Amino acid sequence: MNKAHAIVLITALFLSACGAKVKQARRSGLPPLEDRYFGEKPPGLIPKLFDPAIVSPDGLFEGGSFTSDMKEYYFTRKNGKYKQRTFFVIRYENGKWGNESETDIRWPEFSQDGKIMYEGKEYRERTSTGWSELKSPGEFLKDMAHGRSVSSNGTYYFTVYKKEDKGKGSMHYSRLLDGKHENPVKMSGEINTGNDIAHPYIAPDESYLIWDVVREDGHGQADLYISFKQKDGSWLPAINMGSIINTELQESAPHVTHDGKYLFFTRGEWKVKEDGNTNYVGKRYWVDTQVIENLRPE
Repeated sequence: MNKAHAIVLITALFLSACGAKVKQARRSGLPPLEDRYFGEKPPGLIPKLFDPAIVSPDGLFEGGSFTSDMKEYYFTRKNGKYKQRTFFVIRYENGKWGNESETDIRWPEFSQDGKIMYEGKEYRERTSTGWSELKSPGEFLKDMAHGRSVSSNGTYYFTVYKKEDKGKGSMHYSRLLDGKHENPVKMSGEINTGNDIAHPYIAPDESYLIWDVVREDGHGQADLYISFKQKDGSWLPAINMGSIINTELQESAPHVTHDGKYLFFTRGEWKVKEDGNTNYVGKRYWVDTQVIENLRPE
């Protein structure tokens, strides 16, 4: 094979591979990978700042969440010209991301099948024309505070703060049984140890739980911890996710993307303003979910 033929062959193979990736993206219903995260180069095992220019033209982007088809992104901006936290949505249409618009929807999360939007203690259902009005899943969430995550089978994991907890908080879960959620069950000490327990993320199959908490073996402020579920349904002792993830700053609000590829979390700190009040300034980071697999027991 001469050099010219080799170049032609390599070019053909490259174009074929590119075409296969485009076809795969179309079959999955997701935007192409190069568009999926606003053109940002994905991270490896070292967390990277996630601050795409399209949602953060002035550096005031805080974070957000994708719908399961990756075609809608709900996000916030704060500080600077945004005296109050402001909520936005941006949509992927006609092969590109459009212009953002303000929205009344705040901090939504989405079911794996894309049919439900969880918003605070309530939820919306996907309809033919958009999203339904807010609905209540029941009284079992009346004491919920600082986060909730729902598995594929409808089990809620959420934190509860009561006066008797003295600010520690505690993690609970509620399974969906015969169409109704059971009374909340407080989780064991493997999970409920430390202060300021908050922001759970449950894997869709409930094989692991990630949350933020202040513990004595941490790095100073809130850190991300992970616990893996055993076959008998019990939870293994929580593991600090390590110095690559956790720093002397506050790490919080973990979430794994619907495609299972990346772990997102917030890293930030409390700053004192001129008037003496404190203001939390955090940025969103992302890292390959191999960091989770590296901690999973054999």
